[in-house]
Amino acid sequence: MEINEEDFDSQFRETLETVIQQMADHPGIGLKEFYSMTCFLENLSFFGPVIYGLLRKPEEGL
Repeated sequence: MEINEEDFDSQFRETLETVIQQMADHPGIGLKEFYSMTCFLENLSFFGPVIYGLLRKPEEGL
């Protein structure tokens, strides 16, 4: 299955948002942990294009 960078980035962000939503709904996660992990995941969402590029390079023979 071929996926382009824009679709990958969109799906990557949706997945991270789902993780954040699941954490918000989970009663066992404290506010401090939730905030820390949310900040980390939000920052990670900006690296979707970089992650896509890293995953594509082995296929291109680099």
